[in-house]
Amino acid sequence: MPARVSSLVPAPTQLSHRPGHFTLAADTALRVSPGAEPAADLLRALLAPATGLPLAASPDGPFVLALDPGLGGLGEEGYGLTVSPDAVLLRAAHLTGLLRGIQTVRQLLPVEALFAARQPDVPWRLPCVEITDVPRHAWRGFMLDVARHFQPAALLRRYVDLLALHKMNVLHLHLTDDQGWRMPVAAYPRLTEVGGRRVLPVPHEGAYTPGELRDLVAYAAARGVTVVPEIEMPGHARAALAAYPEFGNVPGRQLAVEGRRGVYDTVLGVHEPVLDFCRTVLDEVLDVFPSRHVHIGGDECPTTEWAASPAARERAAAEGLAHTDALRDWFLGRIGAHLVERGRIPTAWAEPGEGLPSDFAVMTWRDPEHTRIALKRGHRVISCQHRSTYLDYVQSDSPAEPPAQPGVLLDLRTAHEHEPPDAAGTSGELLGMQAHLWTEFVTTPEHVDHMTFPRLCAVADRAWHGSPAWPDFRARLGAHTARLAALGVRHGPLDPHLPVPHRSGKEQA
Repeated sequence: MPARVSSLVPAPTQLSHRPGHFTLAADTALRVSPGAEPAADLLRALLAPATGLPLAASPDGPFVLALDPGLGGLGEEGYGLTVSPDAVLLRAAHLTGLLRGIQTVRQLLPVEALFAARQPDVPWRLPCVEITDVPRHAWRGFMLDVARHFQPAALLRRYVDLLALHKMNVLHLHLTDDQGWRMPVAAYPRLTEVGGRRVLPVPHEGAYTPGELRDLVAYAAARGVTVVPEIEMPGHARAALAAYPEFGNVPGRQLAVEGRRGVYDTVLGVHEPVLDFCRTVLDEVLDVFPSRHVHIGGDECPTTEWAASPAARERAAAEGLAHTDALRDWFLGRIGAHLVERGRIPTAWAEPGEGLPSDFAVMTWRDPEHTRIALKRGHRVISCQHRSTYLDYVQSDSPAEPPAQPGVLLDLRTAHEHEPPDAAGTSGELLGMQAHLWTEFVTTPEHVDHMTFPRLCAVADRAWHGSPAWPDFRARLGAHTARLAALGVRHGPLDPHLPVPHRSGKEQA
């Protein structure tokens, strides 16, 4: 079997190799069924820089992109790919399935097809295969924390492309926290003017424009990736309170944007203007991000300020709450109802003793038992266990490793072996799984790459296929790293005890 067939990441559900190959040439034309035009556009856009092939449309072209609603068994994202010596047939029931199949075509081509510049004298051959491919999980996500350390919009677009290559379908942006506010809000400009800058311990600033975020959403949608925004509340709100202290619990207090990591007891107040503020912010978020899920944080919310605040105690009493600790769930319930009224799904981090309404989707990160509890309570759940999906943890014991979150060694095999609890016998729904890169220690795009890859490949393989054995994945990844190199990804170690073998991308057969 050719190396390119045996090194697909993630592994296809079903794959059969056939003798021969199909060659893409200057006169190769695309036969595009009605509704499949965006997939043809994406194929051309992805292959043109390296190959220079026009891939013009023709009613009798040998490369067929076909939408067939009768292929209902493939679901929203599944596809069938048949490559023979004389033709290529890519079929799906939905456009998104065609987009997934195009990423398989990219991986089947010589690795030079992934370069950003023209690669002359390369035979653009596809090995003959028969593939039927359907994802295990509907949610296959990656969260990037741009609040602790801002990353430019160009990096976000690059990561959309990397996610799409690995058939991941969600880019979750952690846009606000104690250390920075990156989401522009016209009604509250100081959120980025003040909340987007910090002085200590190291000066740092950054915020996106509405145009950058809208362009990102459109760019991602064209590749079958949904951008999910996160606006943290009621905790992790120090940047917001530095900009608008009147929304806190201590009248007249002036705060600076926090530069250190940690959990702080400066939380939003619970008086009505605060709820109005949150609703106004979220309405502007909804105008930029069309995703069904909107994340509102909700975790690590100390209640000490509420306990000390007469206004918070009065609010708890007026709402019939037993104590001010219950204000966190009350607050999230009020904000969640606002999102539900607007046709969105409120999403939050799950914590012990979760008291969120059942219409919340939850991301369970502390303990596998919390996933089971959330499923039993009827929630839609994304499994995010920190010991196997938090890519800010150190990935090897090498002294050469860059700064990372202390406490856990999360190597490649650990990431690949993450297995969410089963939803069977519960009233909830396991949507899928997600990897995360918190950036308290991660400052540069190069550092982002090193921490994210190759562990994100492992999460992608598990989320899409579900059952490939570790030795199989590790063998496929050894060849797949040439693709990462061609895309300029300076990844971390494949083995926690060996140095990183960065490659040119030319090694793959």
